Amino acid sequence: MVGTDEDAVAAADDALYVLTAVLLTPAKFPSVLGDDYPEACAALGLAPLADGYGLVLGQDGDGARWTVVVDDVSLVAVAIASWDCGMEYDLSPDERSVVAALPGWPLAVAVAAPGVPEPHDPGPEVADGPPLAPPDTSRWGPAQRRLGADEIALQWAVWREQIDDSAFPTPGGASEAAEKPAEDAEKGDAPAAADGQPRHGGVRRVLAEARAYVDTPPPLGRVRSSFAPGDARTLRADGPGWSLVARTDDIAFVLLDAEPGEVLPVGRGPELPGLLEALDKMAVRPS
Repeated sequence: MVGTDEDAVAAADDALYVLTAVLLTPAKFPSVLGDDYPEACAALGLAPLADGYGLVLGQDGDGARWTVVVDDVSLVAVAIASWDCGMEYDLSPDERSVVAALPGWPLAVAVAAPGVPEPHDPGPEVADGPPLAPPDTSRWGPAQRRLGADEIALQWAVWREQIDDSAFPTPGGASEAAEKPAEDAEKGDAPAAADGQPRHGGVRRVLAEARAYVDTPPPLGRVRSSFAPGDARTLRADGPGWSLVARTDDIAFVLLDAEPGEVLPVGRGPELPGLLEALDKMAVRPS
């Protein structure tokens, strides 16, 4: 656990202008920070408490960036929900709930507090350690891959309408896509063979590793389930070098570190529905 250095806490707490806040819990955490909840906590030097944290990002009177970590998760959740509804909410955590005041911001923030200097990292005289900084997403890698999966989950309908279901095999016969050369499958336009199995070797590996999660639970937060329209759920699973986004009543999308910028669709086929159902049963859900 990061210690709450008194000078740092005092500096951050002195007229902190709150810009935004995020949750850091097993069911909801900034996925750009890691493939699972413990990994995201480790990126901030925090112990993975079962109830999680709230992260309050703001500037002090000198314009310095601070991330105040609080254990009052409900307070931060209410603030975020209010802001999402366009309502004002004065997020002022009680000092007793402050776990740590960390210099810098772990996430990119596009706004700044009015009437104070431009955002900058606090000086070493008040900062307890090097300042936090957002992961590098300028190049394809784990952070960018996870952000891509976030975007698909958020804009599911937009991504789904780009997929022609005729590319997937139908029961009792091979699809047109299944008859294409194998090299086309590597481009993502022939996602499955006639037996319903994905042609892409990377996708097959992802599905096998996701299947293994059912028998051997992975670190907390590797598999998450959230609301979706109707009776469906949106599933998110991550692993070494991959992310999977799916609807329990529909298809899945896979992103790979080894395939920069590629989004690989996975048809339901004979096995995906059962896999998604099993993952949903073991997934962490928002309380």
